[in-house]
Amino acid sequence: METKQSIPLLTACQMGPFNLSHRVVLAPLTRQRSYGYIPQPHAKLYYTQRTTPGGLLISESCVVSETSKGYIYLEYGPESKWRPGSQSSMRFIPKAASSSARFGTGGRVFNQDQPNGEAPISSTDKPLTSKNIYGGEFTPPRRLRTDEISAIVNDFRVAARNAMEAGFDGVEVHGAHGYLIDQFLKDKVNDRSDEYGGSLENRCRFAVEVVEAVAKEIGSDRVGIRFSPFADYMESGDSNAEALGLYLVQAMNRCGIIYCHMVEPRMKLLEEMSECTKSLTPMRKAFKGTFIVAGGYTREDGNKAVAEGATDLVGYGRTFLANPDLPRRFQLNAPLNEYDRSTFYTSDPVVGYTDYPFLETTDTAA
Repeated sequence: METKQSIPLLTACQMGPFNLSHRVVLAPLTRQRSYGYIPQPHAKLYYTQRTTPGGLLISESCVVSETSKGYIYLEYGPESKWRPGSQSSMRFIPKAASSSARFGTGGRVFNQDQPNGEAPISSTDKPLTSKNIYGGEFTPPRRLRTDEISAIVNDFRVAARNAMEAGFDGVEVHGAHGYLIDQFLKDKVNDRSDEYGGSLENRCRFAVEVVEAVAKEIGSDRVGIRFSPFADYMESGDSNAEALGLYLVQAMNRCGIIYCHMVEPRMKLLEEMSECTKSLTPMRKAFKGTFIVAGGYTREDGNKAVAEGATDLVGYGRTFLANPDLPRRFQLNAPLNEYDRSTFYTSDPVVGYTDYPFLETTDTAA
């Protein structure tokens, strides 16, 4: 019979100042249940259901400014300076778990009207050619002027400070999946000719400036980042993903951040897992902090990745969504609930959110 000590995913891990009791991470998931962009009481239940002693939870995206609300019902930044009274759902979570607020901005991936009818901001003025999640056209973006970028960096800095004051343990910067930071990183999107475009160093400059500002504000041992160098989400691909990924982790080493959260190359397109010969191994070897991988992991290959030293922690998204007691199920090697994709982005406070069953009803947090 397996014990926790014989299951790699359930062994302890030291992540900077945090003593984690297992390596199963709740990956950040867009949930769109924050009515009026303010977290509601049902968020307390959702996150508490997935809380375990010594576990790491990464929140859904919290936007950092009025111009970064790419989807409806996202969270505003905790205790935002421009949204007085906004609260973080993590405020309610038992402190047995470590929690990171995930901050980002959509850039040209914007599904709503901008304040004052302005165009969404991006590294480019090239519009997306695909349909948005509501079946319509994306609004053509406006290329940020060089002198405007420092203000966006400051939005991240202020949001990070507010997150700490709201009770988070740290912050994850969203640098993946075709959103604003990724739009600067990838040469398929970034067509700038200033110091934020062209060379690898220049394209990564915005990401580095955001992380440096956040780390200076709250401490580098409270900061992580998520990257997807191999992905082509939202038409944001790169001609040399390996070089990009390696440069990024080396830059993050210089920033001294606590973790780097990388999406597997096999997750090249949204919701699609494909055969891939590429690997995160060079990035894993180069990064000096805690390394987290995500992208279609099962119990078996998560255990293998940890056992072989391919990662420190494994992020589970859809699987953790459908199985709020996922670490316990992994311990018992119990069957898993299947997720219902059709409910991922509904705004219902229960359906597809807090109604997935536990192994035993008595385990459900109330």
